[in-house]
Amino acid sequence: MTLEKRNRRLQALRNLIQRLDRHLIQLRNRSDQLTRWRLASFALFVILGSVILLTFGALVWATAGIILLLPFLMTVVWHRRVERSIDRHLLWRRLKKAQLARMVLDWDNIPPVQRLQILPEHLFAIDLDLVGDRSIFRLLDVSLTLEGGQRLGDWLLETEPDPKRTMRRQAIVSELMQMPAFCDRLNLNAAIASEKSAPELRFNPQRRSEQRSGQHKWSADRLLKWLNLRTEIEPLRKVLVLLLLLVPVNFALLVGHLTGWLPPLWIASWFVYAAIVLSQSRKVEPLFRNASLLSDSLRQLAAVFNILEKRSLENRPALWELCAPLRHEKWRPSEQLKRANRLLVAAGLRLNPALGFLLNALVPWDVFFAYRLDVFKLGVADLLPGWLDLWYELEALNGLANFGYLYPEATFAKIIPLSRESSLHEANGDIEERVMLPFVAHDIGHPLIAAEERVGNDFSVLELGTTTIVTGSNMAGKSSFLRTIGVNIRLALAGAPVLASSLRLVPFRVAASITVTDSVTDGFSFFYAEVTRLKALLDELKRPHPYPLFFLIDEIFRGTNNRERLIGSRSFVQALTGCYGMGVIATHDLELVKLGKTNPNIRNAHFRDDVQGDRMVFDYKLHPGPCPTTNALRIMRLAGLPIDLEGLEETFTP
Repeated sequence: MTLEKRNRRLQALRNLIQRLDRHLIQLRNRSDQLTRWRLASFALFVILGSVILLTFGALVWATAGIILLLPFLMTVVWHRRVERSIDRHLLWRRLKKAQLARMVLDWDNIPPVQRLQILPEHLFAIDLDLVGDRSIFRLLDVSLTLEGGQRLGDWLLETEPDPKRTMRRQAIVSELMQMPAFCDRLNLNAAIASEKSAPELRFNPQRRSEQRSGQHKWSADRLLKWLNLRTEIEPLRKVLVLLLLLVPVNFALLVGHLTGWLPPLWIASWFVYAAIVLSQSRKVEPLFRNASLLSDSLRQLAAVFNILEKRSLENRPALWELCAPLRHEKWRPSEQLKRANRLLVAAGLRLNPALGFLLNALVPWDVFFAYRLDVFKLGVADLLPGWLDLWYELEALNGLANFGYLYPEATFAKIIPLSRESSLHEANGDIEERVMLPFVAHDIGHPLIAAEERVGNDFSVLELGTTTIVTGSNMAGKSSFLRTIGVNIRLALAGAPVLASSLRLVPFRVAASITVTDSVTDGFSFFYAEVTRLKALLDELKRPHPYPLFFLIDEIFRGTNNRERLIGSRSFVQALTGCYGMGVIATHDLELVKLGKTNPNIRNAHFRDDVQGDRMVFDYKLHPGPCPTTNALRIMRLAGLPIDLEGLEETFTP
């Protein structure tokens, strides 16, 4: 059923993109036609206007010219509407093509994302492919702001579980998944406003292409800096009052001089007025800097918040609660932002030197709007950061919801709360109270594996303190299985749907040692880097904490010789087992499976392989018990290496 639903959704996206392409062709043809009409109507205005002017004179020409100009003006208005429609269709197609690319893992057409700052000591970010060029973060991130993308990245990389926070996100994401049209409209309006917020890109094709591809996202940093930049409002108000009193005096003295009643006293009055205005110019100048850019930014915010304010959410309690701050009657964001936009547009008139001089010569234009902007900023200084924070939150949640919508086989995990007694443990890592069935997954798969190639597995653990050793042949799927478990744990605790038919788990911390690299610049060998990572993992497992640790390790001590690796691996596995946590260790070392005979908290599982003709075949299914076969020598021989398979045992008995 889920496969059929996925195929239907995939086909619906393709059909929509095809319809958009057809509409774009029609709109572009109409635009070309209107371009010709504009040229023709303007030529008609010039030719007929010239004839009328020469034949009937200026008075008749002035009257007829208005009539002749109407077709041109109407064509211009119509043409602009068509061009705006083309822009909307292009953005709409871009968003839908990105959705399609995410469904089929077409990385060339998934927009790139900003690079997240990852600390080297982070215990799972790199190992689980959560960040990077082909990562979970890139698959999920649909944000148009840097801060929204950063927030989603922070959720994926959280190291401290919070079940209440997770369940709150799940509730909102679940509601957003049922509102795909609302999410699309929100993204489209934000994208349109984002395009308008950077008009300088129209003359820079490379920068415009980068912005549309997601490499340049909108950020509120400059807006917040402007918001926090203020003059002292009370002195400015007193100066404004004085200037407003001088304005009618200037005009009265000027009129008196022009009518001959008074000597040119207006010169002295205006000189005092000008001196006061100039004395305030340095104080108010920072408030007007980049006024046009800020105006565009506020227009973008208004486009987003207007939808959030007007959308009826009575049947969406979690989303209603999230958006409640936007619905205050007195402080609706869209109205406040429109007001700020009007002030900034008016203040921006001063950017024209001639117009700015004239306006300030007649009235205290700069001082008045500096004062009005300061009054506005005092009113919204405490509100705008909260509005922005809500937008970033919604963008991150929308990324999780978009993933769930595009992957109908995904479901929400059930987070099992830990009781106070079961969440406590002694400093040495011993469990005071056993938590039964802390992890149960059915048909769990990896989101970064294409749907037609993905194989789901069932995996469950009876109690904390258990270590599962997974053996199997090369390329059988051990490392992918580790990442599958880790990725879905992180998706679950971030509040996203998981790629499983069902998943039940306690709030786990996560630590992994899968992708370990050496560092020439830091002087770290591969082996030392691995030892350092494993020590950090063990320390985290032993650290007293209310929530257990889920560890994932691929090939312990692979950077040393066989004898030392076996001794070290045995000791390390024993140290991990029985602590306040659980985990999976993938290994080629079949000697480690013998630990399950002496330690009841160690269990074995394996992936199988088979030889069909001249190639290896894998089913990628997890089976209980140790692996009965190996395939390294077969792979070597199939690759053409001179390997003697005589005497090779087909089975292994631990």
